[in-house]
Amino acid sequence: MANPMIGTAGWSIPAQHAAAFPSEGSHLERYSRRLSAVEINSSFYRPHRPSTYERWAATVPAHFRFAVKMPKEITHTRRLAQVAEPLARFLAEAGALGEKLGPILVQLPPSLAFKPDLANFFHDLRTRFEGDIACEPRHRSWFTGEVDHQLAEFRIARVAADPAVVPRAAEPGGWQGLSYYRLHGSPRMYYSAYGRGALDALAQRLAGHDGAAWCIFDNTAEGAATHEAMTLADILHRAGTGSSADRS
Repeated sequence: MANPMIGTAGWSIPAQHAAAFPSEGSHLERYSRRLSAVEINSSFYRPHRPSTYERWAATVPAHFRFAVKMPKEITHTRRLAQVAEPLARFLAEAGALGEKLGPILVQLPPSLAFKPDLANFFHDLRTRFEGDIACEPRHRSWFTGEVDHQLAEFRIARVAADPAVVPRAAEPGGWQGLSYYRLHGSPRMYYSAYGRGALDALAQRLAGHDGAAWCIFDNTAEGAATHEAMTLADILHRAGTGSSADRS
């Protein structure tokens, strides 16, 4: 099994945790020498030039990987319909990360219920992109065995999210070759910390996955994400299933 990839949504370094990172370099350079992965969320709101992605890729160590969130124009505005042009543009931009591109994250709006014709989008996405894909649906209609089977056919993992809209949403689903956890903070989204006991349990779950495993902390509002990502990485490192050190 590959080492679990641990990081946060964005690479900002809160002031209270700055001493845990190298003092020299840009925020991304410093971040990438302490954690193994990051989720680019800014791509949801605005496009980035390929040259920007190339610069980011050149900044980080060889082992580091970026997950990239799909633009809201595709997922929220067009709701996965008639998206050929913006999808091609986004994949061309993010593809400039080269070998440092990790999963594409497809987060869906809470109002988007599952419909069989959405398979057209996933088929098109899969024909255009050979890498890993993680889908985070947020309408309860997605959390069935039938939907998981359809996602697995397209080699698309379903995100395990916290808070979970239904109990099944807390567990990875879809394609089992990738397990992708997104922890937004609970009970208060973006603020609440998880605590050491929850992180120990999460480390055991991540270490137990046969395929690739990612864990992204999105409880960034008061810096909990950074602390908990570092703590989880250290737990896995001590257990021999991950590394929090620079492996460049």
